[in-house]
Amino acid sequence: MSGHYLDLSANPLRFQPIGKSVNVFFDEANRQVFAVNSGNSDIAVTSWDTRKVAYIRVPETGPVLSIKFSLDKKVLAIQRSSQHVDFVNLGKSGDAAAYSQQCKGKTTEVRSFHWTNINEIIFVTTQGVEFYQVFPEKRSLKLLRSFSVSVNWFVFSPLKNVLLLSTSSAGNTICPFHFRPQQVTRMPKFEIDLPPLPKPSKADKNAAPAQPADKLRLLDRDVTLALLYGQLYVVVVRNQARSSGIGAEIVLYLLTKDVPAKRVAVLKLDMNGRFAVNTVDNLLIVHHQASKTSAVFDIRWAGDYDGAISLHHPVLAALPISPVTIPAQETKGEAPAATAAAVAAPTAAAAAAASVVPAAEAAAKSVSCELYSPNWVVFQPNIIIDARLGCMWEVELKLEVLVSMMADKKQLIDFLLLRSDSKIVILDVCKQSLVPGRQSSLSVIARVFDTLNAVYKEHLKLATARSSTRTDDRRLSISPQVNDISFSCVIDQHDMYKHVLSQVVDIKSIQYKFMVAVIIEYIRSLNSFQIAVQHFLYEVVIKLLVENNQFYQLHQFLQYHVLSDSKPLACLMLSLESVYAPAFQLALDMLKRLSTVNDDIVDVLLSKNQLIPALRFLRSNGREDSVPARLFLEAAANSGDNALFFTVYKFFEERNMRLRRKPGFSPADHCDQYVALFNSLFGDADTPKQQVNIPHLLE
Repeated sequence: MSGHYLDLSANPLRFQPIGKSVNVFFDEANRQVFAVNSGNSDIAVTSWDTRKVAYIRVPETGPVLSIKFSLDKKVLAIQRSSQHVDFVNLGKSGDAAAYSQQCKGKTTEVRSFHWTNINEIIFVTTQGVEFYQVFPEKRSLKLLRSFSVSVNWFVFSPLKNVLLLSTSSAGNTICPFHFRPQQVTRMPKFEIDLPPLPKPSKADKNAAPAQPADKLRLLDRDVTLALLYGQLYVVVVRNQARSSGIGAEIVLYLLTKDVPAKRVAVLKLDMNGRFAVNTVDNLLIVHHQASKTSAVFDIRWAGDYDGAISLHHPVLAALPISPVTIPAQETKGEAPAATAAAVAAPTAAAAAAASVVPAAEAAAKSVSCELYSPNWVVFQPNIIIDARLGCMWEVELKLEVLVSMMADKKQLIDFLLLRSDSKIVILDVCKQSLVPGRQSSLSVIARVFDTLNAVYKEHLKLATARSSTRTDDRRLSISPQVNDISFSCVIDQHDMYKHVLSQVVDIKSIQYKFMVAVIIEYIRSLNSFQIAVQHFLYEVVIKLLVENNQFYQLHQFLQYHVLSDSKPLACLMLSLESVYAPAFQLALDMLKRLSTVNDDIVDVLLSKNQLIPALRFLRSNGREDSVPARLFLEAAANSGDNALFFTVYKFFEERNMRLRRKPGFSPADHCDQYVALFNSLFGDADTPKQQVNIPHLLE
């Protein structure tokens, strides 16, 4: 199995590579790549979602600095000047006439723009942020709000429409804004801690003291926004001085609406250099260019906690991404190599130099992609673009490989439960832990079951809470604690039975005692979380015990309620009477304890021709007046026991006398044939030749 737990998607998005006359721009919100040919009004748009290339023609009025579609793909915004942004309607009307919006202030420059809603856009300028509503039919814009802030740099997240503006001289004072339809919220500003300046070494005693200009600054390349477990974090890379011998770290600040963002976690990297960050399945993936490795962090992974900040180390040792090859595309001539800026910031337009595979050679071979290339540009959540190759990938996590790398089963299950599409992997881990050669101890298996069932129980509680809100006329809201719970994976009893227990129970190399202990441990775990155990789990235990003639242990399990009472279990025990005679009485006792199955007890007794015990049971429950006489008379007649028939007949005669003050049966009882049978056997006498004491039989 591969020793790489990260992959780049096998089917990358291919687009026209950057070149002398081609600039490439990436739209994060729509996940589209724009290839703009200078001197040509045609623009190639390649979309990750459709994997199709669309060509649009717009008026050529100068070099493109940035380009993005509106969220409904009907309006194209193009920045060609530092002073304004042009708009082109691309609807069915065919009206491609451009209209423009100037930013506020004569000396103000537009640094970037971002669509926040279908017809809403923000301009990030050197003097703050401007929030506009776009009216395509009127070919105009309306200013909704503006904020005056001196801007060093900015970071925008289309996932939550949150904008960060850096404002202080050191760049570490951050002003966050949250955009919603026709609304903008200015969130409390906060400061990001900077690492201390390195102290001069002994060899530099005569060096001049550090001046204010030498103060460390926070740069936009070290800051990103990441969505983890439904919450938005400011992710800050902090490199340390090499002379300090301390590795870099990543600091997470939790963004909240009403209070300044606070530092909540520190991720230790144990190396320095250039880093880039992706998020995959609520994990932070930290790429390190110098070592060409990537590390995985999970902020819900157990770490050191001091009451305010948690300290985390990588889940596993950092490893390279799996090698990648792509079919070489035909190209003509030579083109310069891309710089990161050409794609990283859509406001940059540039390029630098390298050769491209000649057309004849390209058709005959594949290209091995350089991993952690200087041409790589990383976008949230999991996008990597190489503009020189003309490739866009998604970073993917290989859970199957992680399984073989994590020895602690409990920690492995904790990790997998938080991942999407991990159910089959979890079930396979459980199955392998029962197979000889990879078998885990019963204590480890018990901890795994408890971990799975803790999540299972919370899932059931959440389902019940949601159901109650649908049925409650007052529409009671669920508590925030319940609402905020999100489970990537839940393993229920059916999953465990179908994919694990039923598949290993017949493996001869597994001792039946071990399997019985495992299933009993699973039942114990379910009971400890007050989850009703399904009958098929009991059936597996009984099947194992019967096949191995362990009837005494089965008897003990039932007697001491290790196997809980249920109608299906009682029926199963009844079917075992031929191989274990006490099974009938055990089943009957179980049915008696289940107060809701009285009719079943009567049916069972009748099927065994035990009419007198059935009548006793009905009398003890006060139900003898409601049972149909014909049912019992038919069973008694078929038994061939005249004394039994006489006793049952007289029982119902007495009941008729009590209820209707006469012993005869009414036509509605449909007992005429049994009255005739009684008269033929016993005549009109009150008792047969063999005296029968009815009260004694029914006591």
